[in-house]
Amino acid sequence: MSQIVEHVDFQTYITDFSKHLRELFRNEYDFNQISLGRDLPADFKAKIMAKNPLAVAIPELHGGRGVNVKECLGVLSAASYESLSLSLMFGINIALFLEPLAKYGNYAVQERIFKKFLEEQAMGGLMITEKAYGSDALNMKTSYKEVEGGYKVDGEKHWQGLSGAADFWLVTARKANENGDLTRDIDFFVTDNSNPTQHIPMVERYNNLGLYAIPYGINQIDITVPEEQKLQPESTGLKLMLDMLHRSRLQFPGMGLGFIKRLMDESLAHCQNRIVGGAPLAKLDAVKYQLSRIQAAYTICSGMCSYSTANSGIDKDLASAAIEANTLKALITDLMQESAQIALQLAGANGYRLDHIAGRAVVDSRPFQIFEGSNEMLYGQIADAILKQMRKAKETSLVNFLANYSNAKESIHYFADILNFTIDSTVSQRDAVMLGRIIARVISFQFVLNMNGFNSELVDLTHQHMATDIAMFAGQYLSKNISSPIFEYQENADWTNFA
Repeated sequence: MSQIVEHVDFQTYITDFSKHLRELFRNEYDFNQISLGRDLPADFKAKIMAKNPLAVAIPELHGGRGVNVKECLGVLSAASYESLSLSLMFGINIALFLEPLAKYGNYAVQERIFKKFLEEQAMGGLMITEKAYGSDALNMKTSYKEVEGGYKVDGEKHWQGLSGAADFWLVTARKANENGDLTRDIDFFVTDNSNPTQHIPMVERYNNLGLYAIPYGINQIDITVPEEQKLQPESTGLKLMLDMLHRSRLQFPGMGLGFIKRLMDESLAHCQNRIVGGAPLAKLDAVKYQLSRIQAAYTICSGMCSYSTANSGIDKDLASAAIEANTLKALITDLMQESAQIALQLAGANGYRLDHIAGRAVVDSRPFQIFEGSNEMLYGQIADAILKQMRKAKETSLVNFLANYSNAKESIHYFADILNFTIDSTVSQRDAVMLGRIIARVISFQFVLNMNGFNSELVDLTHQHMATDIAMFAGQYLSKNISSPIFEYQENADWTNFA
């Protein structure tokens, strides 16, 4: 049996962990300078991991705290208050390695690997993405074939967080038939980098624009893994992947909450202390609007965390939870980037420095809108799924349909007057993205309403901002913009000929 983590109550645990991180990031180390370099210094990382934060995603049976979603989100939030890079590191480990291993892994493999995490601060990650097949994962070319006692896996992956640094990986591959064709289904294999036959080298490192603490690059796969290191899906590998990715997307708000709260706290303090024209910056009406936008993002994120806690545990089958999973991932990452842009604008020239919290926040949060499904794609999928259900119900009114949709029936009434229009039988892709943005906000506001007793002033300002957003996107949808790029645009397009 693995080393047992001391099971203090979670509030005590997370309070202590938050203080530990604050001391490390603000006093013991100068994180503003560390953030300018690649990777976390080994001693710095070791002190962070000394509190065993990843124990929250390890079952009690194996010595962890029990894979409780509320605890997982709490650790992600505590980390992102100090560093979004650190929170993403934890998020990769929790949602893309530890939780799927706990749900689908062989017991003996779990026991061995969880012990490494608890006693040796091991790290794990997930390899899906390939150069030619980013979001098109179903066409990945990494393949495997059965060999005596296990599987031979060959291929190449890239843009995996913790490339060259993780101790364990979940690697996705498609089975190669005797004629060389690859099956449609996808399988997952656990690899141990300390074993020479399973070692996956990073053959090229990328100069990522942000998230400097996390290494990314190209990983060459030529490994052999024993039979017991293949994850065991409950039905198909595709459903396993959907269950895992939807769970991960549902837990994005954990990373978002601490990040947005830090930007909110920093911006509120700055605008109260910065004097412009003899008065605090916070007295300006336009600044009030901007600050309240960040507070609305914080409130939406809080509602998302509450929803995720009740609905994203490893006991749930999330393979069919695409609408809610895509809603949480896409909307919260948009709000993270918007909050960072507002914080930088309010900070003025000082914010435009990589060693300033706002400047770093802009570049660090930007890829969240791209990885694990680009947001435009996810919004389109939200709309497509809702429109499919509307057609089946022979309903053309979005308001009427959402009034009967379980996660929107309480919130739709707040926006019914804005959305009082019918939807055509055919919707263009760009319009589907707009509808997805609208639907995501209606659904997410219901998660806010479901937090009985939450700060009513924050709920009210969030309603106002969601109404503003929905009105804007509804206007874009109704405008029926069909413009397309002109690739041969040079003719009569030089202004100097007309001056």
